[in-house]
Amino acid sequence: MKKLMSLVLIACMSLSLAACGGKKTETFTVGFDAEFPPYGYMDDNGEYVGFDLDLAEEVCKRNGWELVKRPIDWDSKDMELSTKSIDCIWNGFTMNGREDAYTWSVPYVDNSQVFVVAKADGITSTADLAGKAVGVQADSSALAALNDEESPENIALRDSFASLTEYGDYNTAFLDLEAGAIQAVAMDIGVANYQIESRGDKYVILDELLATEQYGIGFLKGNTELKDKVEKTLLEMVDDGTFAKIAEKWGLSDSVCLGK
Repeated sequence: MKKLMSLVLIACMSLSLAACGGKKTETFTVGFDAEFPPYGYMDDNGEYVGFDLDLAEEVCKRNGWELVKRPIDWDSKDMELSTKSIDCIWNGFTMNGREDAYTWSVPYVDNSQVFVVAKADGITSTADLAGKAVGVQADSSALAALNDEESPENIALRDSFASLTEYGDYNTAFLDLEAGAIQAVAMDIGVANYQIESRGDKYVILDELLATEQYGIGFLKGNTELKDKVEKTLLEMVDDGTFAKIAEKWGLSDSVCLGK
């Protein structure tokens, strides 16, 4: 009996070791702002979706990785990256002005910063924003453009506002715009187009651009190995047309620059 029990234990241990010795799926954790459509956000079903998340999903599929979608407080993105809670920041992340702070992928989206106003307010140019209350997302590219000391025009424009309110997310800013608490929102054009489309025809984008920029995938400074793997896969997706199909799905065909 003792011999039989020993054999059973040995067999069980062998099975356990075999299971432990099996290859573990590598995870790839993407940090993103969960309220930044169409790049990354929570849909009506409570799922995290978006253009960037679809790209990341395809990159993971091709590398045999498991994608972990991690919504983050945008103000804490650098801490999340430095503590390795996330592998990259991939969510409409502006490269301009941050070139030396991260290891970047190639740029994949050309983006502009614009002002969105309510049609009913009759605002047709940035000059009309003088004396108006304006909203912007905290730690955003639009805010950086308005505070850009190397752009006297932007500083003068900002100083002409009656107030500049920083919001945690653009949905809240649009609620204030709809309520009349502010008269304009400075934001990324891709997000602006999405917001306007989802809210009817009550809003318009002013023709004058606040700034232009490019989006890239931001990795921890020095992490070129992971950057190279992701970038290589992304370029393969460009070559076989997958990148263009995902861009078309999210209405961003005119904004992407990779492969053009």
